Amino acid sequence: MFRNIEESHKHSLETLNQLYKYDDFMLSIGTVADLGCGSGQDLEWWASRTTNDEQAAPLNIKCQGIDILENLPLASKHINMTYQQADFEGTLYTIDKGFDILWCHNAFQYALNPIQTLINWRKITAPGGMLVLIVPQTTNIYQKDLDFTQQDGCYHHHTMVSLIHMLAVAGWDCKAGFFKKNLNDNWLYAIVYNSDQEARNPKTTRWYDLIDAKLLPESADKSVMARGFLHQKDLVLPWLDKSLNFIHR
Repeated sequence: MFRNIEESHKHSLETLNQLYKYDDFMLSIGTVADLGCGSGQDLEWWASRTTNDEQAAPLNIKCQGIDILENLPLASKHINMTYQQADFEGTLYTIDKGFDILWCHNAFQYALNPIQTLINWRKITAPGGMLVLIVPQTTNIYQKDLDFTQQDGCYHHHTMVSLIHMLAVAGWDCKAGFFKKNLNDNWLYAIVYNSDQEARNPKTTRWYDLIDAKLLPESADKSVMARGFLHQKDLVLPWLDKSLNFIHR
């Protein structure tokens, strides 16, 4: 997807820098886990944050990287940064619990069982904690032609509809969340919260069950009530900059 590590981190910074604008939010963060952290540049960004004022005092956010790589050299540069070799898709029994933020950029597409992965992630998230998920959409339209891609290790095609569906079934609060999908851009952005709802059986859960649980965005509620299912063209979703995104492709 990206030619090099720097290009990937540059893409992450588009969202990270938007989050950094919210001072109260940044001050409230005590712990962050980077799921599929790779080289650790995103994790280092969290570990090196300071207050947004003249004093620029370190926030000292406790940061933990999780990946299948044997080690993470960057972790030795920061006393508030640690690394755990693990498959982020698993139950993560050995990982610390109660993270305020789960950050996952360009990695979720490698989950063989995405719904169970989202369920497992909630187990290491604090009540009301946030998941920031950025994943490529591999079914796209370019110049009116259908375009499909499939990278090694990827076994599912994600769309905004499927992403919202999986997140809600896993018990993540999408109603209070933020989402973005730019036209002619193959990236899906989702920021959702750990709810007080239990994960549901994906084989038996209906869209109406997710509406009753108040786990879907308002425009998704309206689409399901009108059609009996969720239609992507009905989605109008808020993003961090307070804009509304009309999800067409």
